Amino acid sequence: MPELPDWLSSKLPAAARHGGLAIASLGDARSFGRGGFALSSPAFDSGEELDPCFTAKEEDAVAPPLEWTAPPPGAQELIVIVEDATTAGDEPQCHWLVWGLAGQRGKLLEGEVPPRTGKNAQGNSEWLLPDPPEGETRHYVFQIFATDLPLTLMPGASRADLIKTLEGNVMGCAVLTAPFTGTAGDDEAWDDEDLD
Repeated sequence: MPELPDWLSSKLPAAARHGGLAIASLGDARSFGRGGFALSSPAFDSGEELDPCFTAKEEDAVAPPLEWTAPPPGAQELIVIVEDATTAGDEPQCHWLVWGLAGQRGKLLEGEVPPRTGKNAQGNSEWLLPDPPEGETRHYVFQIFATDLPLTLMPGASRADLIKTLEGNVMGCAVLTAPFTGTAGDDEAWDDEDLD
């Protein structure tokens, strides 16, 4: 597994320090949080557990809402990459690839379909619902990048394609982390009688 750069280690909880994270190769100390650029969510604080409504534990689960502050001046486009930093091996499991976001302060609403998405670890272009085994905690790293050039990638591109396109073009970046611990599935259906 690649080494995590020193400038990034202090920005991530110990359990979320995977050297293969996209931000480890695309960002640097100068671009991280540049000009106050930051990523947040109205649904959870950084380091706070993901709500099950954003995971495979709920039937109608969707992607969580995200918000970001103004990127550095001159930003042309914003990109979001979400990865599971608990993954073994050189490359973390990719849960979401989003690009085509305007280079300005903005947000993605809960469950919103972004303008352009790439293939997650399962090969489809949607939010890959976190689904850790019961009792196992996984750590998800939401990463945002501001580029100095608009991307020319077609929807459905891979993580490798996206990272290759971003290399040398990132002018600002930020992270948001959230763990999620697998719970037992609820196999028992509710009866109206149970509610009496």
